[in-house]
Amino acid sequence: MTTRCLLHVCLVLLFSTEISSRLCTMLHFQQNKVNKESLELLEKVSGNFPSQCINERAAFKPTLDVQLSVSQKENAKLAIQEILQEIFNIFSKNLTPSAWDGTSIVRFQSGLYQQIQRLEACLRAQMEKELTNPESEDHQLTRLRVKKYFQGIDAFLKEKQYSLCDWEIIRVEIPRYFVLIDKLTRRLSN
Repeated sequence: MTTRCLLHVCLVLLFSTEISSRLCTMLHFQQNKVNKESLELLEKVSGNFPSQCINERAAFKPTLDVQLSVSQKENAKLAIQEILQEIFNIFSKNLTPSAWDGTSIVRFQSGLYQQIQRLEACLRAQMEKELTNPESEDHQLTRLRVKKYFQGIDAFLKEKQYSLCDWEIIRVEIPRYFVLIDKLTRRLSN
C-alpha cells in the first residue's frame, strides 16, 4: 500500500514538473502579452500626464542601474518576477489617487499577480529540476538590487505624501521597467 501511494506521489510530482516546464517554455509569449496589456492599462488609468505636474517631474531621479547578473535564464526570470512583484506592491497599497480609473488599476494588479504566480511556478520547477539553490548569492543580489530601487520609489511617494502628481510621475516611469522586462524576456527566448 505504501509503495503504491509513493508511486502516485512520484507520478504527480513528475507531471507537475512537466506541466511547469511547459509553462516555462511559453513564458516569453505570456510575458510579452502581459507587458502590452499592462502598458495599455497604465495609460487607461489616468490618460495624459497632467500639465500641472510637469515641474514636479524633475523631483524624481530614477537611479535604476540594472546591472543585474542575468547571464543565466533562471536569473533573468528571477529579475522579471522581482520587478513585477515590486510594481505590484506599489500599486497594491490602496493609496493610488481616487481620480484614477479603479477598474483599470484592479485589472493591472490582477495581470501582474497572475504573471508573478506563473513565474514563481516556473522558477520553482526549474530549480527542482536543476537542483539550484534559491538562496544563492546571485539570486539574493538580484532581489536586493531590485528591492532597493523600488524602496526608493516608495520613499519618494511617502515623502511627497502620495500626491496625484507624484503618482503620475511614477505611472509614466513604470513603462521603463516593462521595457527592461521585455529585454530580459527576449533573453529567455534565445
